Amino acid sequence: MDTDELTAIREALRRHEWQAALDAAAAASVDSPELEAELADMRADAAWWLGRLEECITAREVAYRMFEELGDHRRAGQCAVWLYEHHAFRARPAGSGAWLRRARRALETDPQCVEHGALLLREAETAHGGGDLDRALALATEVIGLGRALRSPDLEAEALQTKGRVLIHLGEVADGMGHLDEAMLFAVEGRLGAYSTGKVYCSLISACEELGDTDRAAEWTEATMRWAQESPFAIFPGVCRVHRAVVLKRRGSLVEAEREAERACDELAESHIGNSAAAYAEVGDIRRRLGDVDGAADAFERAQQLTGRPCGALALLRLAEGRVDAATSIVSGCLGETTTNRLARASLLPIVIQVAAAAGDIDAARDALGELEEIAGAFDTPFLRATALSARGRLQLMEQDTTAVATLRQAVEGWEALEVPYEVATTRTLLGEALRHRGEETAAIESFAAAAALFDRIGAHTDALLVAGDSRAALPAGLTEREVEVLRLVAAGLTNNEIAAQLYLSAKTVSRHASNIFTKIGVSSRAAATAFAFEHRLVESRR
Repeated sequence: MDTDELTAIREALRRHEWQAALDAAAAASVDSPELEAELADMRADAAWWLGRLEECITAREVAYRMFEELGDHRRAGQCAVWLYEHHAFRARPAGSGAWLRRARRALETDPQCVEHGALLLREAETAHGGGDLDRALALATEVIGLGRALRSPDLEAEALQTKGRVLIHLGEVADGMGHLDEAMLFAVEGRLGAYSTGKVYCSLISACEELGDTDRAAEWTEATMRWAQESPFAIFPGVCRVHRAVVLKRRGSLVEAEREAERACDELAESHIGNSAAAYAEVGDIRRRLGDVDGAADAFERAQQLTGRPCGALALLRLAEGRVDAATSIVSGCLGETTTNRLARASLLPIVIQVAAAAGDIDAARDALGELEEIAGAFDTPFLRATALSARGRLQLMEQDTTAVATLRQAVEGWEALEVPYEVATTRTLLGEALRHRGEETAAIESFAAAAALFDRIGAHTDALLVAGDSRAALPAGLTEREVEVLRLVAAGLTNNEIAAQLYLSAKTVSRHASNIFTKIGVSSRAAATAFAFEHRLVESRR
């Protein structure tokens, strides 16, 4: 290979002509180990950007071995850092960890270089993911200083975004977002390479999603999509689509959100296992909201196949199917695996409360609410405040506390300010139940009707139909639809265990419903309850 060929490949990579660079590198012949190592590294770069990760890994491993044999510890260490990341993308924790240790061995005696900074950043990310936030913060701070000393915008910007995310998880939201904004400034100025640009964009959007800042997430998602589509980057468009699907879902554009998430599933299938699983999980949750139960189940199953564990939103699907025990098991398992990330727990705790309410487990609901309110107080964002208010209102409703009305009205106001229609409609439904329980029937019907109309407008037609039934006149004695279902089966002579089997509930839940029914209608026996059911035309008259 002559120097002109090598220069041509470098130029193709610089212009983001990935396929041309890969073809040229594959066709080139080399006459020295140094050139062979560099050629393999460039081949790996081109394959990565084309989304051909297995091909990338093979070439990068060749480059690593050759650089190591040549005694070029910086280049070998950088290859090891990339191989850590490549294997992490493919959800291979053992392999990625081994490559990070090799990178440490190659670079530990050469701390004043960009490659060592790249290593420290991956160690910071590993510490962050493992919950060691103090170590992650110290490492990211060290790399910011190193990036500035070496005049490396890429290293400095990546370190700023890492520190920003850690600060946010420590509850220092303003300072954390400030670091992310500073990192983003490098990207907006065009001072970063393609990889660092994409990483900074995605990190800022992810932080906005965690905090529920939908407006800001939407703004940056659109900017990132434009950037990704202007250049032939195989991985980043798919990652951006996952973020865009989340934004569209929260905005109530469910059909468009489903379309974007489905495209992301396909685009990420061969490159990033974690984001591909996240895309399938988004498809599942969007389809659940659209009332496509079978489609949602299929998408959630695909996500679980990729990660080896179910996602929290699957619990809501099981709850909609009446499988309360399964929902409890799923969300409890997810919460047990999410021990250190408080924002991730905050996304699961409302599901825990909803499932606990359906199961009649008031202690579990209270415990989850206590933790959720502590997190909401620590981060103090409008999204988390509205989330905590909705959850408290649900628990108050479960306890038949009349103050649920005031709590849920506050929650509705919070969701309306955030312009997230599905959450508004869901909370209006709870408000309708609270108003009905307090005897304010006209206001309850109005709340149910508003919720049904909003569900229908965004395409959540199944939810709309369910709520529309509540907008009719109240059932006798303040009974709920579910309690009427149970009472009808009591009147038919079924035991609690038989009712549980027919309604896909636990026996404990049926017992709780029966106790509530007896209290509301003022009877103490199943015979008297049966008489009440016939008297109020809840079942057909005896012949």
